[in-house]
Amino acid sequence: MNERPFDAKSLVASLPRRPGVYRMYDAEDHLIYVGKAASLRDRVGSYFSSRAQSPKVAAMLRRVARLDVTVVNSETEALLLECNLIKAHRPRYNIILRDDKSFPFLICPSGHQFPRLQLWRGTRRPPGREFGPFPNARAVKEVLQHLQKVFHIRNCRDSFFAHRSRPCLQYQIGRCSAPCVGFITPEAYGRDLKQAIQVLDGQGEEVSAALQQRMEQAATELRFEEAAQLRDQLAELQEVRTRQIATGPRTRDVDAIALVGEPGGYAVSVLTVRDGQSLGTVHHFPVSLGEPAETLAAFVLLQYSRTAPPAEVLINLSLPDQEALAQALASVAARAVRLYQPERGLPRSWVVQAEENARQAWRSHLANHDATAEALAGIGKVLGLTQSPARIECFDISHLAGEGTVASCVVFGADGAEKRSYRRYNIEGVAPGDDYAAIRQALERHGARIASGDRARPDLVLIDGGAGQLSAALEGLQAAQCSGLNVASVSKGPDRRVGQERLHLPGEAHAITLAPDSPVLHLIQRIRDEAHRFAITGHRRRRARRFRESVLEAVPGLGPARRRALLTHFGGLAGVLRAGVADLQQAPGVGAGMAQSIYDHLHPGAP
Repeated sequence: MNERPFDAKSLVASLPRRPGVYRMYDAEDHLIYVGKAASLRDRVGSYFSSRAQSPKVAAMLRRVARLDVTVVNSETEALLLECNLIKAHRPRYNIILRDDKSFPFLICPSGHQFPRLQLWRGTRRPPGREFGPFPNARAVKEVLQHLQKVFHIRNCRDSFFAHRSRPCLQYQIGRCSAPCVGFITPEAYGRDLKQAIQVLDGQGEEVSAALQQRMEQAATELRFEEAAQLRDQLAELQEVRTRQIATGPRTRDVDAIALVGEPGGYAVSVLTVRDGQSLGTVHHFPVSLGEPAETLAAFVLLQYSRTAPPAEVLINLSLPDQEALAQALASVAARAVRLYQPERGLPRSWVVQAEENARQAWRSHLANHDATAEALAGIGKVLGLTQSPARIECFDISHLAGEGTVASCVVFGADGAEKRSYRRYNIEGVAPGDDYAAIRQALERHGARIASGDRARPDLVLIDGGAGQLSAALEGLQAAQCSGLNVASVSKGPDRRVGQERLHLPGEAHAITLAPDSPVLHLIQRIRDEAHRFAITGHRRRRARRFRESVLEAVPGLGPARRRALLTHFGGLAGVLRAGVADLQQAPGVGAGMAQSIYDHLHPGAP
């Protein structure tokens, strides 16, 4: 073990045998690891004992220059503090969840006469009923689609709903009862919405019985058309209730979590069960140097720091601090949470299913990782780099006849796309359609961030384009005083066909051509295509925003804030164009004079 700037033996002897959190810092005072302990002296002492450590833990310990501790009252407090510190600082050697998206929910916001059901992500949810979390957005959309077919609940935005004069296509295809134009009473709509919520609450049998009774009553009273509609609703509802992978007790909410792998790399599969119905699995690939049980405990705590846990959390490993972890989950959920490793029955089958999914996901992940690592090594050899690139950044430009020019930067590494590091640059002050000036500006702004330390240095910068774009990119980096980067460009072949791409290097007169079936070329195509997609998406959003506001920008005295308020009030530019002077006056911040000015500008020559 290397010599340290602090006396590890004296430090360990000074620590109490009490619960707490310890933090390891490197020589540059960067926090590199956070850990919890039931006994700080025993846990920290285990790092500096004479026993052999795993290579990755030994590598971490060689970087430790300082260690601080925080003593707390219980293991539960230690768990929560550790989780908060990891989320706030993201230490290098702690577990890192690569996919940090929030889970999707299905919500029914309150405060509207005709509420709707909608998909929602994020921790800030509007007031109202919520259902979830779901494993992915597709599951939410499937549920929404079937509920709309059964109960005809609206799915349009409130701004769209408020300005309808006739029913939309959803009504024509039998997915909505058109409350926007009064085709259904608030009482009848409320009854349908209540039944949809009952289905989400797992009361599908009660809803079916109620629909059956209404159908029979309608048939008895010779209202055959209504009876036929109720019959169709029953059939659709039956399809909703039978589209499930596994069924348990009706009110059972469970998450089955299984971890496989070894220190340095794991796969975790989370099987979501709501109201006894399995909604599928979602996979994570946390990076952790800890043992499996320790990593699983950290994952569980991080998982439910985003959203409240269900009543039951099933795991495939026994955890040493399982009781404290259950108490921590209960404090987050504000109710009892049962955390256990099932041994038999349906809970055990859920865990087995999650474990099988985790193994399959890990095999696929390793195969993709190995293929990517091999392709990255091939890129290094083809371009003559001293080592395989671990971080590649690729730039592309998108515009329409020079309008709304956007430059994209996507990042790829050994684990594939690193979407958290993606960036876009809105290009201003260049001649329309001048791609060279656009790429020069983007690389100058990006290079300045790298030079200042705000952005990690890439091992390779790829430019979508030929030798001209490459030269422009080098000029931009030089202007930003960002030197020493490996830069190359990838252009389409003479026929602009896939597989004919050529690589251009600075100072090289001849381009590099790769075989169409080369893994190196396939990875470069994948990176280039992702940069192209990201650029087009940004350009379309920017162009749509400019189109929405451009017509109103010429109205004298109408500033950006009032333009946005006007568009929000009327649900878009089409609503503003339809509005009369009296309607315009109802918008926030628009008086009589401004309303007349807006109307005259939008309707020149009108009486």
